[in-house]
Amino acid sequence: MQIEKAALLCVTLLTLTGLAAAQQKKPSPDGHAGAEVGGRYVGAEPVYVGGKWIEISYGRPLKRGRDLWAAGDEYGRRLNNGAPVWRAGADNSTYLMTQATIAINGKTIEPGGYTMFIDLKPEQWTLIVSDWQPQRFFNPADRERLWGAFRYTPDKDVVRAPMTLTTLPFSMEQLTWAFLDISDAGGTLAIMWDRRMATVPFTINQ
Repeated sequence: MQIEKAALLCVTLLTLTGLAAAQQKKPSPDGHAGAEVGGRYVGAEPVYVGGKWIEISYGRPLKRGRDLWAAGDEYGRRLNNGAPVWRAGADNSTYLMTQATIAINGKTIEPGGYTMFIDLKPEQWTLIVSDWQPQRFFNPADRERLWGAFRYTPDKDVVRAPMTLTTLPFSMEQLTWAFLDISDAGGTLAIMWDRRMATVPFTINQ
């Protein structure tokens, strides 16, 4: 019986050790933001029909007490992590999926899927919507799709748009993308992390 208890204790300790190691290596949690536009409510118990989805999927890193942005020549380098631009999330590329035709900064974005990045400069952020497609899992041999923002080049840019920067009255621990002020005419894309919020408006082409 003592041997069985000892064996069970060893298995439990090994399991807990493995879980702790897995948690340390775990990528950032998945994030999702969505809005549905262009539909209408019908029926006695109203059901929203005919809408078109606009969605963002991304990794949600935690601040964990870090100085995220830095200053001067070092501004944004921690987040870029060796890539030419920021993936605006964590792990795999931030991905915009739209069923509606939208426009950002005067450029039309047709229905489909696009990667999104941010070019970080002090007090001057630029949103990039790109035709680069993302890797689902990291594969250094895949030269046709991106992991994060590594190997990003601007030749597939669909639109670049200046973002409006705001200082929040609180600190967001976990990076968050959101849709603000949504109507059938358009709305605003927003990213929030630490005390920074960056936004860009978009319109919906009917």
